[in-house]
Amino acid sequence: MVLAGIALAAFNLRTAITSLTPLLELVGGELGFGSLAAGVLGMLPTAAFAVLGIATPALVHRLGLERTVVLAMGLAAAGLLVRGWMDGTVGLMVASTVALVGMGIGNVVLPPLVKRYFFDRVGTVSSMYITSMQVGTLLPAFVAVPLAQALGWRVSLAAWVIPALLAALPWLWLLRAGRDGLARVAPGDVEALPRATLPPGARIRRAPLAWSMVALLGTTSLVTYALFTWIPRWMTDAGLGPAAAGAMLGVYSAAGLATSLAVPVLAVRMRQPFLLVLPMLALYAGGFAGLLWAPAAAPIAWSVMLGLAGGSFPLALTLINMRTRTPAGSAGLSGFIHALGYLLACAGPLLVGWLRDLTGGWEWPVAFLAGCLVVLAWAAWSACRPRYLEDEWYGRQGPPRGAPV
Repeated sequence: MVLAGIALAAFNLRTAITSLTPLLELVGGELGFGSLAAGVLGMLPTAAFAVLGIATPALVHRLGLERTVVLAMGLAAAGLLVRGWMDGTVGLMVASTVALVGMGIGNVVLPPLVKRYFFDRVGTVSSMYITSMQVGTLLPAFVAVPLAQALGWRVSLAAWVIPALLAALPWLWLLRAGRDGLARVAPGDVEALPRATLPPGARIRRAPLAWSMVALLGTTSLVTYALFTWIPRWMTDAGLGPAAAGAMLGVYSAAGLATSLAVPVLAVRMRQPFLLVLPMLALYAGGFAGLLWAPAAAPIAWSVMLGLAGGSFPLALTLINMRTRTPAGSAGLSGFIHALGYLLACAGPLLVGWLRDLTGGWEWPVAFLAGCLVVLAWAAWSACRPRYLEDEWYGRQGPPRGAPV
């Protein structure tokens, strides 16, 4: 039941994003907004995820991990339902923000849930839930435009309330069953994890590993959300129709399934997972070159290359558990890097859109994204070095006497 709950919750972590971006031109035409508002809508996910990275550890401390997941799915369902019936741009943004708040909470709590219930199968279960998240990313991208053409864009946006409600059911069942209905936990961690309390004196910001992880998740997410927002526009500029352009976003997301399945399983078996990043950087280079110089020649190939290159994202999520010794450390690191990493990623959709409007082409946006990949390469090398957060987070003075590590 826990495994089902994790998989269903993961499915809902991106539906609010990729169900809207293929419809931005259609919705913008009806509600009367242009590229600036589209860029803001593209920035909202990363901004919400950043804020919730800060707030979620406190929610977990008060509610426990399982109740926090229920809250996350409830907020996601409410926002997804309401945003389909908004009559103005501000209402659409507010309702989208509510949905993204729920998804931002889910981002933070799923890694420590994996650490808690499946501490001896981190790679396998991480692969499962990241793949489920990828399916929830690509499916809306494929069906958003056809569903809007058949039933209207409002129904197309609101339809994703159904999987969000379904995702809450396993957790509600487990909570109703009480402690006896919960799965096994890591030895010695039965009481500590539900409150995810860090040891006295622990300061995650003092750990160099944490900052490497921030840079890795941040640059990966910056590039990913820039592509989520602008691939359809990029493709329509190249001459594709709206449905075909939206399908390319689905192809981009579908290609990420392969890396979501493979990267976590491979990473936990490698002493130096950075070796997985090298082919990803080569794929980024090929995909951006194709989109820049011959976008209409092979749009599926460029979308597949960029989707496969996004394997640094499942790697970052897997490293949360690979580089921590305890579920409390996993929860703390997850909140820290989601907060600052997604704050960094906010720049992606806005700057790419601004550079495109400023120059009238995609050369400068590609140059900006290429610079981000240089940072990503350094961050991945640093984060993949074998070490643990708990060994670093007290700083130079070391842990207080009697503090657990």
